[in-house]
Amino acid sequence: MYKVLVRVYSWENPRLYWADSRLEAGEKVIVAADFSNELAVVEHGDIRTDEDPAEKIQRVATSRDKKVFLEYERKRNEYIKICRDEIKSLGLEIKLVDVRSSLDGKQIMFVFTADGRVDFRELVKNLSKVLRKSIRMKQIGSRDEARKLGGFGICGRELCCVRFRGSIPSITTDMARVQQIAHRGTERISGLCGRLMCCLAYESEQYKEMIKGMPELHSFVNTQEGKGTVVEINAISQEIKVKLESGKYLAVKKEDIK
Repeated sequence: MYKVLVRVYSWENPRLYWADSRLEAGEKVIVAADFSNELAVVEHGDIRTDEDPAEKIQRVATSRDKKVFLEYERKRNEYIKICRDEIKSLGLEIKLVDVRSSLDGKQIMFVFTADGRVDFRELVKNLSKVLRKSIRMKQIGSRDEARKLGGFGICGRELCCVRFRGSIPSITTDMARVQQIAHRGTERISGLCGRLMCCLAYESEQYKEMIKGMPELHSFVNTQEGKGTVVEINAISQEIKVKLESGKYLAVKKEDIK
């Protein structure tokens, strides 16, 4: 038995499945998803991990499976337009991100983002009448949307949520604060998704260790040249910039603070 990493939906993390044989990356397979069978794509055919998959791949996709999937994909833009028209007519604060038909053609899932919870019962009712299929609405976060769409950050590299396929960690303002960049403003430390950049999490723990024993920003400290206010903290050099009562600026090592 092999442990295989499979992507079922573009907006979700890959899932771990059992497979009877080694599969190649890019190979299409059939898996049991939450409400129906789905066509999925193998991302890694032999994962070395202590985690055990909960489910097994049903089979390798046949040419007929692929043909049916492509037929539904060709109707994707039509479904999106119908849904967006209904959203507009109902005045819902919803941003439609994607649509996916189940492999048996009985169900259509519309994926969207929204600020807070949305009552979409009327939308589901109207779409069911128009499309004559079972309708599911799935709300995802803006980070998941960015992962699906892809792109490049201000660093010039591919978005972290795309490059690193694991779970997206919770990013907090404390991570920016501990790295002394919170003062730049949310616009400069936010990614394309409008949320705080994922890369803020990479070095936050190291910075927490480095600033241990250092005074807080804007606190008062005593130096060899007198009392002053901390105006800047450099965790890497272990120096504190102090503005003395005389107006003079002084760079002081952490160990020299009284």
